[in-house]
Amino acid sequence: MFIKILLLCSVGFWGSYAQQFEETELEIPSDNIILKGTLLAPQNERNVPLVILVPGSGAVDRDGNIGPMKLENLKNLAHGLASRHIATFRYDKRVLTAVNKEGFKESEMSFDDFVLDATSVVRFFRKEKKYKKIIIAGHSQGSLVGMLAATDGVDAFISIAGAGRPIDQVISDQVMAQSPLFKDDLAKTFAIISAGNIDENFNPLLTSIFRTSVQPFLRSWMKYDPCKALEKLNIPVLLIQGTNDIQVDVIEAELLFKAKPTATLILIEHMNHVFKEITTKDRGENLASYTDKTLPVMSKLINEIEEFVDGLY
Repeated sequence: MFIKILLLCSVGFWGSYAQQFEETELEIPSDNIILKGTLLAPQNERNVPLVILVPGSGAVDRDGNIGPMKLENLKNLAHGLASRHIATFRYDKRVLTAVNKEGFKESEMSFDDFVLDATSVVRFFRKEKKYKKIIIAGHSQGSLVGMLAATDGVDAFISIAGAGRPIDQVISDQVMAQSPLFKDDLAKTFAIISAGNIDENFNPLLTSIFRTSVQPFLRSWMKYDPCKALEKLNIPVLLIQGTNDIQVDVIEAELLFKAKPTATLILIEHMNHVFKEITTKDRGENLASYTDKTLPVMSKLINEIEEFVDGLY
């Protein structure tokens, strides 16, 4: 365990004061792998709430980065919450460790592995008994992962840009929005995958989605309906969606809210998929903002999470 002390100063919405925080590198066992992550907590403060940040799809590290794409949205979110006296734990997805293990096969990865990992993290911190409340906040794919992991030992759940439909429906709509001609190809291959088989003859133009080694993972993901998973939670729920998210439409959050009308639904004007404020409707500019480090995480996001967490007491 490695600990270093950080000093967060008054920059932007971080606050009008300087405050010290402990940043601790942790390794948490989960089944056949070790999850590596960072705990960021106010120094010398006891019994604070803890938000576990569950990352989105892809080979995402604890900070929200994907390979050379330095998004750092999860890191910035963690620092924003730290300035509000909320501890966070963020971790590297297991795929970042698994790919370096001898004998790794993409075809053996399962969505359920991600749920197991989030559950292992919750159990680790619950056993420590250091935190006043434990909250899961799942981003994008992590929203569904978090829902499924929040059934035991979690005090509240936050969905940020989470889908409200099974992933095959979401992917189909995303692809057809750009290329409607793929409609039949998508329907055929998803039907084969759903039936428990591998489609060896998928449209090669859809290789990034349907390569044979990833089809078993898609099947393990497709079996879950986010609305049904959310209905099962008997804890406070916050649903957050940006209105300028080009990956997840506002309708997804509305579907989740319909399934869980006791939840709080917050639509953040101009927020995109990686928590940044984008007023333009230009897709290229929106995507370019993903790695623009001059753009901070929207303060509205930090404010809404803080208010929700405070309301748990």
